[in-house]
Amino acid sequence: MTHALSGLFMFKFHIATLAVSSLFLTACNMIQPPMAESTLDSTQANEPIPDLMIDESTEAQATHDQNEQPSVTETQQASDDLWERTRSNFKLDLSVEDPRIASQLAWYAKHPAYLNRVSDRASRYLYFIIEQIEVRGLPGELALLPIVESAFDPFAYSHGRASGVWQFIPSTGRMYGMKQNWWFDGRRDIRLSTIGALRYLEGLHREFKGDWMLALAAYNSGSGTVRKAIRKNRRAGKPTDFWSLSLPRETRAYVPKLYALSKLMLNPGAHGISIKPIPNKPHFTVVKTGSQMDLSQAAELAEIDIEEIYKLNPSYNQWATSPNGPHELLIPYEKYDTFMEKLAKLPEAQRIKWQRYRVQSGDSLITIARKFHTTPDALKQVNPIRKNLIRTGDMLLIPTALNNLHEYSHSSSNRLKSKQANVKAPSGSKRISHTVQAGDSFWELSKQHNVSVKSIAKWNGMAPRDPLKPGQKLVIWSKDTSKQSSLNNTREVIRKIHYRVRNGDSLHRIADKFNVSVTDIKKWNRSKGRKKYLQPGDELILYVDVTRAG
Repeated sequence: MTHALSGLFMFKFHIATLAVSSLFLTACNMIQPPMAESTLDSTQANEPIPDLMIDESTEAQATHDQNEQPSVTETQQASDDLWERTRSNFKLDLSVEDPRIASQLAWYAKHPAYLNRVSDRASRYLYFIIEQIEVRGLPGELALLPIVESAFDPFAYSHGRASGVWQFIPSTGRMYGMKQNWWFDGRRDIRLSTIGALRYLEGLHREFKGDWMLALAAYNSGSGTVRKAIRKNRRAGKPTDFWSLSLPRETRAYVPKLYALSKLMLNPGAHGISIKPIPNKPHFTVVKTGSQMDLSQAAELAEIDIEEIYKLNPSYNQWATSPNGPHELLIPYEKYDTFMEKLAKLPEAQRIKWQRYRVQSGDSLITIARKFHTTPDALKQVNPIRKNLIRTGDMLLIPTALNNLHEYSHSSSNRLKSKQANVKAPSGSKRISHTVQAGDSFWELSKQHNVSVKSIAKWNGMAPRDPLKPGQKLVIWSKDTSKQSSLNNTREVIRKIHYRVRNGDSLHRIADKFNVSVTDIKKWNRSKGRKKYLQPGDELILYVDVTRAG
């Protein structure tokens, strides 16, 4: 899945690098498809739009690596619109009629603006999806499945812990080689998730003996659920086709949604709408950075803004690529030469910022990593550390972000802050900031604040089954008036603190640590005289709510 750094790839976007594709697909084939995992817990039968945590304001989009390009036929080359190319690969029996399909079709036809937003998102990576579908000889209708799954939003996250365009849950994602850690979530990687999803669907298609409706139902609810429904009908002497099975409500709507979209895309004019065309050409290419790279630095090299870098690389959770790889980035196809020319002139040491830190008494790798927004493994990678042992006075080299962390708008922490800030306040509720304590659970918090578990999870960009970690900050719109009164009283527990500035401190970092504002810190310390920069050893006066300080 790597990009060959040679001029061969850049001749024309239709030239296929079949050898690279073969290697990538061979590696993927080492992983066996799961047979009974549910990949999504999202939509409801009467809601054509997925019930996912999608931030419409960001219009989050994604892209696909064009390195694995299968050969393109003359017919496919002749089409200037990717939607037309998609239609040319349709293979399902779309003549089937059912009230559930008709209902979904009517909804989509009445919401052309929604379909145009979806088309805008899809434009970044539909080319790659179609290429992968064609090389496998699969139905072109499968290219529409991400509309049902995520509305083509790579940052979509369902209450069933499913993530990415194809909505893989953590366990299924790992089974298909999509590693997930603090730095990287392969479920949002467009290349890994697309190839994993198509392989999963191929396996389900074989399991259900060529019945695509049953395979699609199993992709949504798990093959075990579908097999159980089939066995139940057989015992009762009933038909075992999709329409006759007793399946979860979400699944009963899931397959009709795909068929409705396929019918609509096959002939939009017949339904009184037009679908925004997508150019039939690669949108992105992949570049090898050779080392960890700050995403703002990458944006500068590619001459695009950091928003675009995150949309092209939604798998990166933080401010940089993963220190242990993959050392690669997706960038706009036409920016390849510009990026590579500038990258060749940029030494590896300058691709992220390095800061020196002297270990203090009481420090550990975990506390230092947390302080500098990195991980213990990243620290061990660049420092001579054995078995996590560090000593007071040791000097460590710390990889840090080039810019203020709030500028990395699509990092996981900033996406969460944006989601928390944009929640519409439920009537009769009050916003509470809660710091997770040992033993806390969603269920206990829901009872304390008279709200649902699902609501707390949604407000904080989580799923109800996600683990809570001590120190984690949650936003809760509490409906427990007695709890609100108690919390309001505790907010008055203010203490004056003399804080001595340490290496690596900034006003923003100190403000976050003590849950105060930068403006207040400046106001409290005006009498000390103004300095352009904080210096280690400087003393600050802080007025801290001891019940809320981190």
